Amino acid sequence: MHELQPISPKEALDWYLQDREPEVAESTLKAHNYRLSHFLRWCDEVGLDNLNDLTGRDLQRFRMWRREDGDLNNVSLVTQLSTLRVFIKWCERVDAVEEGLHDKILLPSLSRNEDRREVLLTREAARQLLSYLRQFEFATRTHALVEVLWHTGMRIGGAHGLDLGDYDRDERVLRVFHRPDQGTRLKNKEAGERYVALSDEVCDVLDAYIEVNRYDRTDDHGREPLFSSKHGRPNKSSLRDSIYKITRPCIYTQECPHDRDPETCEAMDRNKASKCPSSVSPHAIRRGSITHFLSKDVPEKVVGDRMNVSLDVLEKHYDRRGEGEKAEQRRGYLDNI
Repeated sequence: MHELQPISPKEALDWYLQDREPEVAESTLKAHNYRLSHFLRWCDEVGLDNLNDLTGRDLQRFRMWRREDGDLNNVSLVTQLSTLRVFIKWCERVDAVEEGLHDKILLPSLSRNEDRREVLLTREAARQLLSYLRQFEFATRTHALVEVLWHTGMRIGGAHGLDLGDYDRDERVLRVFHRPDQGTRLKNKEAGERYVALSDEVCDVLDAYIEVNRYDRTDDHGREPLFSSKHGRPNKSSLRDSIYKITRPCIYTQECPHDRDPETCEAMDRNKASKCPSSVSPHAIRRGSITHFLSKDVPEKVVGDRMNVSLDVLEKHYDRRGEGEKAEQRRGYLDNI
């Protein structure tokens, strides 16, 4: 055991961010700074000014303090506590806290079946994921698919049924059609048909994907799928697997929030990416996208039309804004009247 050296939480965080800066993306660094800012707030609130004094009981008190925040869902709590665990483990290396203290941070359990309706790709995680894709996997099929899913909130079935001709670069739109007689269908059938506007950035990615990485193939109905494979139109399960694989945090943040060894982690097996507790399904991207647009004050009617979801279903199953956030947005509207 090394003798602990006094250090304030703020100074330790500054050192930590400086140490990580050369090895992680800027978005990851910003995400860690944001998540750990809550820990600094708590330390200030309870008067903990020397990390040497931090104990397992203190960490449990912080965990309960964060859980009391009504706007924080279980997934976000796991994310923040996972980052805190990484930070505390780093603090052990610089003799700021007792060795092994990070193991005393208990993460809430996330049952895939129980919590699947609550799981979403957060705005913060989406920024990190897209930053990684734009830097390291630009214009791959997975990159193009994630861009479309996040920016349109489209269901995976809708993306699966897109043809090359459904993308109009000049008009910057995707045309979504129900084609049950040709092997692809929409959940809401003809009612789900629509035009979806795209940003220039998404169009640039699609253009590059089509030109460089898209397989020029037809499916069994002679159609040219936008998201193609060597054999034509991939199965929806293949596209879904691509999402599970790319949303493992160890891929796009280069670290595991669950302290797993990549050499032995079952989620690293070819077809077991969904076993990662932090990987998400395409529907979680849709849910996160809808919540993101609503948080940006986009009217619910506009979001509902764009994502093809009724207002009552949107409110019940997709809107994951906390009540406090909704109240502040309503206040913003009222203040401008």
